[in-house]
Amino acid sequence: MTSSASLKMLTEISTKQADSMKINIKAKDKVVTATLIDSKTTQDFISLLPLTLTLEDYARTEKVSDLPKKLSTEDAPPGSDPAVGDIAYYAPWGNLAIYYRDFEYSNGLAILGKIDGGIEALNVPGSVEVTIELVQSQ
Repeated sequence: MTSSASLKMLTEISTKQADSMKINIKAKDKVVTATLIDSKTTQDFISLLPLTLTLEDYARTEKVSDLPKKLSTEDAPPGSDPAVGDIAYYAPWGNLAIYYRDFEYSNGLAILGKIDGGIEALNVPGSVEVTIELVQSQ
């Protein structure tokens, strides 16, 4: 195999991996995309998709929902400092959290990824029903 052919193959593989780490979060008539990081916790989360959840407002900072099962926290940091747009797993409660306001460092919080844009769709009063799906590569 020539070096250009192997480089092309590597590029296709990394592009495919990047595509497999994108999700759509559908809330009513809006679709928000997010990019997930590669971790054991994130892989466990992806295995649950597609998933329909009711996100409840918590502390006027984040939308949270229980997940159908606890996720692996193997290799996860002891905690994280979430920012606007972060998608995280809060291990002590076993829930998903999507931050629409900045928050402080929290023990047991593992960042799964970040909203690419349009977090305003989730910054609404009360609960929001969302469907989260893995973006399929073409």
